[in-house]
Amino acid sequence: MAYTLIVTEKPSAAKRIATSLSDGEVEKKGRRGTPYYKITRGGKEMIVAPAVGHLFVLDEKNGGARWQYPVFSVEWRPTYTRKGNEWAKKYFDSMKKVAEGADEFISACDYDVEGSVIAFNIIRYIAGAEDGKRMKFSTLTTPDLVKAYENMSPHLDFPQIEAGLTRHQLDWYFGVNMSRALTLSLEKNGGFRTLSTGRVQGPTLALLLKREDEIADFVSKPYWEVELRGEVEKGKVTAYHVNGKFWEKQKAKTVTDKCKGVDGKIVKIERKQQQFYPPVPFDLTTLQRESYGLFGFSPKMTLEVAQSLYEQASISYPRTSSQKLPPTIGYRTILKKLASNIEYGEMCSRILKKEKLWPVQGKKEDPAHPAIFPTGAKPKKLNGYQKKLYDLIVKRFISAFAEPTVRESVKAVIDVNGERFAANGVVTVKPGWTEFYAPYTRIKEVVLPAMSEGEQVDVKSVNMHEKETQPPSRYSQASILKAMEDLGLGTKATRANILDTLYERGYIKDRSITVTELGRAVVRALEKHCPEIVSVDLTRRFEEDMEKVREGRKQRKEIISDAEKELTKILEKFKAEEQEIGKEIKTAVEQYEKEKNKIGTCPKCGKGDMMIIYSQRTGKRFAGCNNYPECRNSYPLPQKGSISVVPQKCRCGLNLVEIKAKGRRPWKLCVEHGFDYKKESFRKAGEKQEKSE
Repeated sequence: MAYTLIVTEKPSAAKRIATSLSDGEVEKKGRRGTPYYKITRGGKEMIVAPAVGHLFVLDEKNGGARWQYPVFSVEWRPTYTRKGNEWAKKYFDSMKKVAEGADEFISACDYDVEGSVIAFNIIRYIAGAEDGKRMKFSTLTTPDLVKAYENMSPHLDFPQIEAGLTRHQLDWYFGVNMSRALTLSLEKNGGFRTLSTGRVQGPTLALLLKREDEIADFVSKPYWEVELRGEVEKGKVTAYHVNGKFWEKQKAKTVTDKCKGVDGKIVKIERKQQQFYPPVPFDLTTLQRESYGLFGFSPKMTLEVAQSLYEQASISYPRTSSQKLPPTIGYRTILKKLASNIEYGEMCSRILKKEKLWPVQGKKEDPAHPAIFPTGAKPKKLNGYQKKLYDLIVKRFISAFAEPTVRESVKAVIDVNGERFAANGVVTVKPGWTEFYAPYTRIKEVVLPAMSEGEQVDVKSVNMHEKETQPPSRYSQASILKAMEDLGLGTKATRANILDTLYERGYIKDRSITVTELGRAVVRALEKHCPEIVSVDLTRRFEEDMEKVREGRKQRKEIISDAEKELTKILEKFKAEEQEIGKEIKTAVEQYEKEKNKIGTCPKCGKGDMMIIYSQRTGKRFAGCNNYPECRNSYPLPQKGSISVVPQKCRCGLNLVEIKAKGRRPWKLCVEHGFDYKKESFRKAGEKQEKSE
């Protein structure tokens, strides 16, 4: 008997969709940890089966063992055929099995370009069908899923699919070809390290380096401020000269001398009240920036935590660029559900007393999804990270319905011997939305003592302070996301991964982002020999083209053809200068490798550096002195998992190494003492110490 196959993006979504749509019991099927669900709805038998993200990836068609470029011949292949992704085979096989008896297909993957491509590839390559139906939803709650099923479109969302296929092909073209070109240029000069760049990665790194150059080129300029400290009848007051910065020291000194030993008089008091509306609802980028500033969560971590909350139906779909909450989500219903939670009961009750509920709305829109909002479904067993992010999202949502905050600013102008100083204060008159968004509101109260015009000021001191102009700040992970968004680099869903890749490649480091010498060398080489690759304009142009594909105003083949022409021209020039490019990068690569693997000064000889060394003879790694053969000092290292040197030092002075192995949490170790900083104990001698070669 034929049945309907509903394709979902992840196992957790499959379970929720099956439970929500079933008219009766949900029968769990499958084996080897790849469940799918058999249900009946309206007398029709259905199977709800999950993928685990993409079951197909783009790869080189008829690719040889040796790299070459440019390459434009690509095809979709099963993900499990790529090394390191063998785990996807069981999901592929499970999907193939359930597709055999189906006569109708429904895409219930996330409603975005990635979700659309995931389902489309499964339907066309595994099921052998050309079309299917499409469910669209923004939450995994039962009412939304039932509504999405009952109102599903009769065809797949082909414009969105085409936009996704275009993005994948463009990213492959630029990423693979340019990364191969960089890596092969290094090999031609006797170096070896896999280097990468890409359509978005290159311009983003160039943007970060531009800020580094601005900081390096900045010349500080001295200036002076004149400060007055005095007392009025009701308390102390601090004021600054109305000129602000004095660029000439003598002028500041003249003012200071003129005011010393002279009392002042308040000649003017200005009061102004201003309304401040609640912050707009969260889109993904704003959520990432806010959680980074409040909790220190990286953009990637924020997205992962938000995704986990979405999968348990606690919040709406997080990959959105919208800052609008449409009435169709049911404001009052959500607030009533949230009110059942003791933490939000009092706040929600106050909002629900309002006759009409009109949330503040932002400017940004997303045709696929509204802003991020809580569904009202009470979450279960949240970990610490999830609790923080969920609380932030809930309070942002509730505060969107609250009254504006009213703040009063006060400016008291003090005349001292003809020179004027201003004391500025600001206080909250009506808290409004800040009560609901606490403790995430970041406003300061500056309270001035009660003063009146004509009142005397007992001047206690007048001093000049020398300062200097400051260079622009380095980008943080939050501010670079905003800059990427403003410039049209990447998408809401890809920016965090781009940033994470730059860290992994060793191109950038630190929370206050610094470009490494390796990152600097790669950008300088590209700027010199093929500046188009780090051009914001080229990347933005393709982003705009892909949006036109999604809107049905442009064809994928047209954009792909354009990209092939652009890359061919760029790479021809690159190949002609390959030797020179590799030479420019090689020194930086060698320096990076040395710094990356340096643990500290050898405790035995005091001359060499203790390094992480990979034995060419055995393939094993150990810590050894690079002053070999004069010094043969070495220590064993764990052989499983990735290993890296971290800034934290042991009491012996050597940096710790961190080991990340599958199935356990990262742990830190001192190579000399064998001290496990996670267990706070010495490791057991288990591995034979390597000899340096």
